[in-house]
Amino acid sequence: MDSFIENYKAKHRHPLNKLCHSFGIPMIVVSLPLFFFNWRVALALFVAGWILQFAGHAIEGNQPAFFRNPVYLLVGPLWLVRRVAAAIGLLKPSASK
Repeated sequence: MDSFIENYKAKHRHPLNKLCHSFGIPMIVVSLPLFFFNWRVALALFVAGWILQFAGHAIEGNQPAFFRNPVYLLVGPLWLVRRVAAAIGLLKPSASK
């Protein structure tokens, strides 16, 4: 799993890409269970989240990692959780944050 995270980090170095992902990933994740309660809000969050993801990759100048391997659809949220945990002191930050 660490190699997936390291590869993911390598594709997400630009600060604006990281910012887009910091908002886009939670929007997508929250939208999924929300579809059971309010599909319109869920759809708006889902679409806006993906727009942020692709905008971030346009800024970075690369393609999303899940284009090569769908496992990265799960690695993205894990990467963000690890960044947040490091930021609040629950996890030692890595050198290639």
